[in-house]
This record gives sequence, structure tokens and C-alpha cells, in this order.
Amino acid sequence: MSGQLLQGKTAIVTGAASGMGKATAKLFAAEGANVVLADLNKEAAVQVALELPDGRGHAVQVDVADDESVAALIQETVAVFGAPDVLVNCAGVPQAFTPIEELTLEQWDRIMSVNAKSLYLTARHAVPHMKAKARGSIINIASIAGIRARPGLNAYCASKGAAIMLSKALAIELAPYQIRVNVINPGPAETPMLGKFINGDEQEVEAGKKDIFISSVPLGMLIQPEDIAQAALYLASDLSKIVTGEVMNVDGGRGI
Repeated sequence: MSGQLLQGKTAIVTGAASGMGKATAKLFAAEGANVVLADLNKEAAVQVALELPDGRGHAVQVDVADDESVAALIQETVAVFGAPDVLVNCAGVPQAFTPIEELTLEQWDRIMSVNAKSLYLTARHAVPHMKAKARGSIINIASIAGIRARPGLNAYCASKGAAIMLSKALAIELAPYQIRVNVINPGPAETPMLGKFINGDEQEVEAGKKDIFISSVPLGMLIQPEDIAQAALYLASDLSKIVTGEVMNVDGGRGI
């Protein structure tokens, strides 16, 4: 990459303290963006911000499922770096295998709030600033589970399916303002979240990663956070200036 694809742009990355969000924040900063690293774990987000080029990272604590917290995130972004050009929603929570009759209302609400409601909230507060600039790119990290259902992942699949359809609806709605909205569907990824899809002790989880996930990917490997970051960079930059409403599977072929 040139190191200039996002020069002068302001980007917000949620879930930036680890995994895909961390990789995305680091790549965006390397490509010239000023990055707001938003995460519930502010201490970890601060540590990531310290790894970015001087002055290009700013950590903010946010609960992406809380309206006031998200509003404060956008306000702080504008105050520190100016109106956002790019919004990448990486924050999410997993679901271990749970039969529908055993899934609690609290579990359902949390999964739907973090994985779906948060996309509405971040767009609600960021879009007015993007409209004022007549440009913007919103990238929502969903999941291959949003289009390829799996047993026991009922709430997770529902939340990611909602993320995909909300993104498509917003792509149509916001196109007149030159605001693009796209989706990345990761397959099984080598992140701290992966093991949380499996019930059991540490040994069972590690075995499950190989037996359940790697064996299900035609290319025979787990997706790396950097793979998602590279896809997000394309969608954030002018390389994709005519792309909106697209769902990009970065999944090693699992969704085929």
C-alpha cells in the first residue's frame, strides 16, 4: 500500500482494543488517517493508540449499545479530529451454542444490542456530520453467519442478518449524500472472540477451533484480523468510490 490511501481522513473504529478492530485502526493510521479507537475497554484502547504514529490515535471509552455513550463518542471525535469520514463498526459479541429454549432474554438482548442496535446508534450520530461534508464511508463488520445459518447460534445469526440488511437499507438511503455503506462478513477468525463460540474448558476450545472452524474453511486456515483490515481499507478509501451496498465475504470460501 502507498501509505496515503486515507491521508487527511478521520476514522472511527469501534472494538478497536483487540482483534479486527485493532488491526483496522493500525492499518488506517499507517495509511494516513486520524483514528479514534473506541472500545468499552479504554485502557486497552489507549495501549493500541500508543502504537500508532504520533498524534494519529485517540482512545475513547464507549458502550456501543448505549445512545448517550455513542453520542459522546461522535462529539469527542469532532472535537479532537473533526467530523468523521469513515466509520468502521467492529465491536461485537459472540454466542456459544445454545438451544433456543435455553437462550435467556438477557442473552438475546445483549447480542442484538451490541451486534445490531449499535450500528443504528453509530449511524444515527455520525451520519449528520457526513451529510454536512457530502461524503463518507460506513463499514459494518457482520459475519458469514449472517447469511449461512448455524444451529445453536440463533441470536448471533439473527443479529448479523440484521446488520447486513440495515447496511443495505442505509446504502440506498444515504447514496444521494455520497455516503457509502458496505458490509464485511468474516469467516472464522483468529481473534480472542473465536473460542467463545465453543462451550467447554480450554482444551476443548482449542480442539474445537481446529475440528469445527478450520475444517469448515475451504482454504484450510483461519481468517487473520489483518485480512479484515485490508478489506476495510479498500472500502474506506477512494479505491471503492463507486461501491455501496455490497456484502464482501472474507471467509476463505466458507460461505460458498
